[in-house]
Amino acid sequence: MTTTTLGIGLIGVGRHGSRYLHHLTQDLPGVRLAALCRKRIGEGLGKLPRPEIPVYGDYRDLIADPAVEAVVVVTPPSLCLEICLAAVKAGKPLLIEKPLAETGPAARAMVTAAEAANIVLMTAQTLRFDRTILLLKERLPEIGWLRYATFTSRVETKASSQALSPMPGQRGALLELGVHLLDLVPFLTGEHIVDVRCEMDQLPPLAPETMALVQAHTASGMRCVMDIARVESGRVARTEWVGTKGQLTADWCRQRVIGVIGDAAPQEWVVQPQQTILATLRAFVHAIQTKTPPPITGRDGCRAVEVADACYRSAEQGGATTCVDSNTLEM
Repeated sequence: MTTTTLGIGLIGVGRHGSRYLHHLTQDLPGVRLAALCRKRIGEGLGKLPRPEIPVYGDYRDLIADPAVEAVVVVTPPSLCLEICLAAVKAGKPLLIEKPLAETGPAARAMVTAAEAANIVLMTAQTLRFDRTILLLKERLPEIGWLRYATFTSRVETKASSQALSPMPGQRGALLELGVHLLDLVPFLTGEHIVDVRCEMDQLPPLAPETMALVQAHTASGMRCVMDIARVESGRVARTEWVGTKGQLTADWCRQRVIGVIGDAAPQEWVVQPQQTILATLRAFVHAIQTKTPPPITGRDGCRAVEVADACYRSAEQGGATTCVDSNTLEM
């Protein structure tokens, strides 16, 4: 690197990207915002910390800027493949907001290119940094052999970044919201999802789905049931795990975990929330500065998208059991 601080370029400064912008300019010592890229230059950016920060209308110009040493991408997933390949060619590490790509083949191409060039590619599956989820993971061994798990993720339409502008390719709630849950299963269990059954209220590409019900099995046969939807109001975000020695419920909206373990009285733990985007950015910067793998790799992001692909194939076949592409699991 050419400077004592890491110069990061941010591509995408919409509703979600503005959160990254805030952290990059306020909360990361040793990091400087080197450049921005957005379609509508100058619109809604507010006051930048330094007026000389360039704002580009084309991501290729940002990547070519020598002051940009690493790239953060917060765009619709249909754009991520071409941005990733350009950054890899320029030798610049990337952090890409989930989902890593629009489809599994696109995600695989991104991972292959980054690994061949030995470039850091991290997926921003931010829920892995939620303290409720981290506490759940810590306590899961206490409930013995895991029998099954349920997940519920319902997000208000007004809070959905894609509600008024569906994802290119017309994929909806499953890819936008459910990819978090598809990624949490291997994070919490250490096992990949190997097959799924999925039903949706409507099928892309005719219309983006607003509801998906998923049954998934891990490699050991553990069943996971997922209820994913956009709703008019009332966010719900929880998961329940049932084991041979007890049960654990985690609610990451209310930042609490409830456990019923053995014959003991129910216990409740309340956690202090942390800013998951900031934690994600810190992990990305640490991986670059220490030349170590990021905690959420491109492969992790690719696997989650491949599981989503299997869900869409299952829904197209009326909810038939569908295997996740095995070549992904062998990466």
